[in-house]
Amino acid sequence: MIEAGNTQYAQCNGLTIAYESFGNPEDPAIVLVAGLYNQLVRWPLELCQHLVDRGFRVIRFDNRDIGLSDKLKGARAPGFFRLLLRSYFGIPVAAPYNLDDMAADTVGLLDALEIPAAHLVGMSMGGMISQIVAGRYPDRVHSLTSIMSTSGERGKGEASLKVNLKMLQPSSKDKTPLDIAVEIWQMLSGPAYPMTDDEIRKQVIAEHQRSNNPAGYMRQISAIRTSPSRLALLQSIKAPTLIIHGNQDVLVPVSGGIDTAKHIAHAELVRFEGMGHTLPKALLETFADLIAKNSAIEA
Repeated sequence: MIEAGNTQYAQCNGLTIAYESFGNPEDPAIVLVAGLYNQLVRWPLELCQHLVDRGFRVIRFDNRDIGLSDKLKGARAPGFFRLLLRSYFGIPVAAPYNLDDMAADTVGLLDALEIPAAHLVGMSMGGMISQIVAGRYPDRVHSLTSIMSTSGERGKGEASLKVNLKMLQPSSKDKTPLDIAVEIWQMLSGPAYPMTDDEIRKQVIAEHQRSNNPAGYMRQISAIRTSPSRLALLQSIKAPTLIIHGNQDVLVPVSGGIDTAKHIAHAELVRFEGMGHTLPKALLETFADLIAKNSAIEA
């Protein structure tokens, strides 16, 4: 059985990126690209094990500004409401980096590990990054799996104002940051796959102990909000493509997955009833089967 904690470091696109690798280095590589302010540990070990069992070398890593990878300390991100003004009124906003830069980080990791091409699996923001890699660097991508992500089209896969404000709720005398984190997780978990408050608290505390960089949260949000449309890029993707989405996702509603599949003509869209914006333990083996099928590797 695989175990966490074998953290290694690579120089990628001018940054030091932390990663973990599981399985036989000679097997086809799958790179797991994490979501907004998600450390590599957000990819469950059970999923990594299922993929190793299906013949993959599995690599999960911390994006820039999160986990044990380099932080862009001192780089200022625009505030949330200024980003909203940009979204609705086109007001120019400068951000420290965008999703194209993060896509270049992913390709840089492939370079550092001497991997000519890999299967990419991205969730949420990681799905957006993986879409860009598949479109801009087609020779580096064998297959693409985009989980609970979106196309970048305005009005598709966008959270309500209520959900956005909850994601930015400050702590108070009555609620600690941990209390708020539990509330957010419960909001994002789908009705068919609930987690207990104790399960959530344990995971949040473990992630906080591994690394904590609140400033990176807004820088990554600004990367998402200031990146250009991906529609033309999506239409250029030739790699086998799988889209996975939960019908009850409130952070990136299922319209985002539907629109992504619409613009990648050959994409397969698989929707799960009762799934929200998490990777439910009960579905991990199913996800692994779908990913293996999309990669043309027999399970």
